Amino acid sequence: PGPRPTPCTHIVMRQNVGRRAPYLFLACALAAACGGEPGTSLPEAVSVDVPAGAGAALPHVAAAGSNALLSWVEPRETGHALLFAQWDGTGWTAPLTVAEGSDWFVNWADFPSVVALGNGDLAAHWLQRSGPGTYAYDVMVSQSRDGGATWSDPVRPHADGTPTEHGFVSMFPVHDGLGVVWLDGRSYAAHDDKPATNEMALRFTTLGGASGSVESVIDERVCDCCQTAVAMTRSGPLIAYRDRSHAEVRDISVSRLVAGTWTEPQTLHADNWEIDACPVNGPQADAHDSSVAVAWFTAAGDTPVVNVAFSGDDGATFAAPVRVDDGNPLGRVDVLLLDGDRALVLWLERSADAGVVAARIVTRDGQVGETAVIGETLAQRPSGFPRMGRFGDAVLLAWTEPGDTSRVRAAVLDIGSLRH
Repeated sequence: PGPRPTPCTHIVMRQNVGRRAPYLFLACALAAACGGEPGTSLPEAVSVDVPAGAGAALPHVAAAGSNALLSWVEPRETGHALLFAQWDGTGWTAPLTVAEGSDWFVNWADFPSVVALGNGDLAAHWLQRSGPGTYAYDVMVSQSRDGGATWSDPVRPHADGTPTEHGFVSMFPVHDGLGVVWLDGRSYAAHDDKPATNEMALRFTTLGGASGSVESVIDERVCDCCQTAVAMTRSGPLIAYRDRSHAEVRDISVSRLVAGTWTEPQTLHADNWEIDACPVNGPQADAHDSSVAVAWFTAAGDTPVVNVAFSGDDGATFAAPVRVDDGNPLGRVDVLLLDGDRALVLWLERSADAGVVAARIVTRDGQVGETAVIGETLAQRPSGFPRMGRFGDAVLLAWTEPGDTSRVRAAVLDIGSLRH
């Protein structure tokens, strides 16, 4: 799967902004053993307090112009609420509530998001139960044209009306509205004189456009409960997701929206991971002009691995993957392209007694930098999925710290000093 990364790791205990706590930086004993190639060594991460309440979890991070947008879910006396705030590099805006309800589906892996659409508008999604079944829930989408002060009445991007699973959403701007991609389980219910097939599909629609909301199928059979990911390339959006063959091989596939039509799904790399269950571990993707990076977890051959692969042609083709992890990954990845040749990869790695939020830079030609331990968490499901988003010359990273009362943690990486 590519060259093994250097075993050296540097651990950064971060300064709390506003608390003036000192840095504690544990460097490797021998600098030569740690030193990555130029432009691959991460700076110290600085922790920032998050304006989230007790019990907050399920963070999502998105770029919002020169700011980073962090959303999370908080418990309420009779349900849950989706909130967000923006970080401008020095402080947070006041948290705003998008929506709240007593009938939400709240899950460690299928979590809400708030994204910026590039024109000042925001879009948000959350999940609402549609029936008594464990996985009977719908996607709800709302939009704001005033920075999040008010939100439109929520709508469902899917019109099937079946009490089945709909989730794992990716949202992005399209020329005539909001694009929404999701995993759709309507085939688990017999309908329209069709028997149940118990297969999830990957579906797409647009909301708010002049052409109206028309659903289309990108892939008729995909993995049941892995996150989807969108990258906005120079030529349009690319969707990465975990596919599912009839032989139960669940590798990563991609499809691109070209001239209004999704291309035939292509396997990004033949890991040949055969598993008769969903690993709940989807890919993430990012783009910079014509460059694309996709990161993902696989355990083919019973060997857990985090990989990243690069494309230089808007995702039409990908080079061989580079291995990122330190040997015992949980996966749950995220990825950002720093430029056309370098990607910052975030994932969870098992430690001796728990798990850590780890990050490192990987280059297109296979060089890997040192691993930076950004924070500590658990190896179990409540630790969720760490997420990150770029704003200017910095990156905001967020993750869940489980416990009797969970908390959302965040840190900032200044990447402006990174040069080739």
